[in-house]
Amino acid sequence: MLKYLVPFAMCLAAQSIAAPPAAQLERAGYRVFIERCGVCHAVRGTDADGVLGPDLTHLMSRRYIGAGVLPNTVGNLGGWIADAQTHKPGCFMPTMDLTGPELQAVLAYLQTLR
Repeated sequence: MLKYLVPFAMCLAAQSIAAPPAAQLERAGYRVFIERCGVCHAVRGTDADGVLGPDLTHLMSRRYIGAGVLPNTVGNLGGWIADAQTHKPGCFMPTMDLTGPELQAVLAYLQTLR
């Protein structure tokens, strides 16, 4: 019986949705993310339902970003969002024209995606 429960639990975990942002900066980041990033990326349980980029529901549980190009750290994530082409020329991630405060807010939100 137990051998059937483990795959079932793993399936449920894969379908889980993101928790709503709690802090003010995270909420601001969520709004920017939905407006600017949710067109391409999905986060289950939110209005972000894009299909061009990867699903980011559990972004911070990943070890790497950019299809294995960079370790998943806040600094690398910020650099990737600001200008992915510098790290992986020709990738589909466009250069985002975010202000410094917008980028910090998006990073705060993305760090909640575990």
